[in-house]
Amino acid sequence: MTTVTAQHRAAQERQGRRPELADFLRSRRARVTPADVGMAPGFRRRTPGLRREEVAQLSGVGVTWYTWLEQGRPINASAQVLDAVSRTLRLDAPEREHLYHLAEVACIPGRQGDTIEVGQEVQGIIDALDPHPAVVYNTRYDVLATNPAYRDLFGVPEMMDTGIRNVLWALFTVPAEDCPIVHRTQELPLMVATLRSGYGRHTGEPAWETLVAALSAASPYFAQLWRSGDVAPPGPRVKTFRHHAASAEIRMTSVSLSVNGLPECRIVAYTPADRESERQMTVLRGRRKEDPAP
Repeated sequence: MTTVTAQHRAAQERQGRRPELADFLRSRRARVTPADVGMAPGFRRRTPGLRREEVAQLSGVGVTWYTWLEQGRPINASAQVLDAVSRTLRLDAPEREHLYHLAEVACIPGRQGDTIEVGQEVQGIIDALDPHPAVVYNTRYDVLATNPAYRDLFGVPEMMDTGIRNVLWALFTVPAEDCPIVHRTQELPLMVATLRSGYGRHTGEPAWETLVAALSAASPYFAQLWRSGDVAPPGPRVKTFRHHAASAEIRMTSVSLSVNGLPECRIVAYTPADRESERQMTVLRGRRKEDPAP
């Protein structure tokens, strides 16, 4: 019964996307003129932009196939064909990604959303934020770069011992009393909802599906939150942390900043929310100077 229900729900979602796909393609086609693609305007054009057969010809696909795609019929589209249509319609990166999503093609060739390292320029920026913690995440919460203050607060070397550079893995696979986030039942649901907001653009991609499956198997709490289906964008908020070397809780305001040239990545910077938290961060920084971590 559950399988049948899930299949029915999936079919309804596909049906809901098709009209939106049709509207999107028609609107994008209408804004491209023949001159934009090097064609003569011709006479008696009733279409404000390109005709369907012109899009098909320029994209190297059959007229009937493109017509069916624009009509929202249930046909399959390959990444190569969508790339060609995207070039013809002069779609920018967000529009191209939206087309893939509506056409239910999971992986976009050339997508850089799975960036696994950052350049020296970005590393230099987050290093300059020290003594304030800063980290670079992608939408899966993979840890791409950190500064010394972030490592002071989160103990990243312990995270690296697992071989998994992912903050969700570090937070969900430790006992609740060892979790560095104090208000676990408030913060972790928000993080999972933020993860899901990115997951919609990557459904079916191996790296995403593997992470979700592994976390669901390792943490019943994560599995419960994931099943809720909640979605939320990243945003500023105050988080409360604990650290074994701190004599009091550490309240930090977090802010997410996008990074040009690193799609779907963000710098998350933390600043103390009060004087006591600032003092505790000074204590952690003092430990670093006494016993520098590698």
